Amino acid sequence: MQKKTKNIAVGITKTKLPVENEYTTALAYLKQQIQEARLKAVTAVNTEMVRVYWNIGRTISDKERKDGWGARVIGKLSKDLTAAFPDMKGLSPRNLLYMRQFYDAYHNIEITQQPVAQIPWGHNILLLEKIKSTKERLWYANKTIENGWSRAILVIWIENDLYNREGKAITNFRNTLPPIHSDLAQQATKDPYLFDFLSIDERFREKELEQGLIDHIQNLLMEFGRGFAFIGRQCELVIDGKGFLVDLLFYHVPLHCYVVVELLCCAQHNSSYVA
Repeated sequence: MQKKTKNIAVGITKTKLPVENEYTTALAYLKQQIQEARLKAVTAVNTEMVRVYWNIGRTISDKERKDGWGARVIGKLSKDLTAAFPDMKGLSPRNLLYMRQFYDAYHNIEITQQPVAQIPWGHNILLLEKIKSTKERLWYANKTIENGWSRAILVIWIENDLYNREGKAITNFRNTLPPIHSDLAQQATKDPYLFDFLSIDERFREKELEQGLIDHIQNLLMEFGRGFAFIGRQCELVIDGKGFLVDLLFYHVPLHCYVVVELLCCAQHNSSYVA
């Protein structure tokens, strides 16, 4: 007698595969959501840590002023806090002094509402060491958040005095551009532009300057700032039926417009200008 058999379903059903473009879009969306959630979690942890450091700094500052705490007490405090929280880093005597300096720098503001509460502690130490002005420190902290600068990049911009150069170029943007674009366009400028990465002698020619900038395009884009994309060199633009060759052509993503760069060399002063 032939034994009857049964087909047993094991939970696998045939389904229609999603369209590739739809799946790619959905996957990109989910990746973005996860990345944003992870970033928010990291930012929240960082903000809470900075708040704790600010409070530690406040206690040390108050005790130094009222009770005469000195280096010996700071050393003892470091040992006792480390013993109480062995898994917590950043409790060295030197870092405790940075916390006091951090509190003294921002004692009159709500620290958790400030950009310095959202950047890594190492960035804050750098700002304390290199910049005296609270307004300038907060400006660099905002730029760090906006552009995602690492500590090394932050050092470069501070050493190149970006605070005093950004948006300072003389332009006619307010008179020639719509208000919605003029401020953003002005912020995209610098005065002066620094091309210290070029290895050319003082008596250079325009072509040598142009070639040097192309050879160091990454440094050039960093100097120009966020939002610039390089299109090409010696590009022809047709305006009112006339053709014009431009030295360098860029596209500025936030402005949604092209940026033409003309290099003008002044032999008398051995200098160069970006127009």
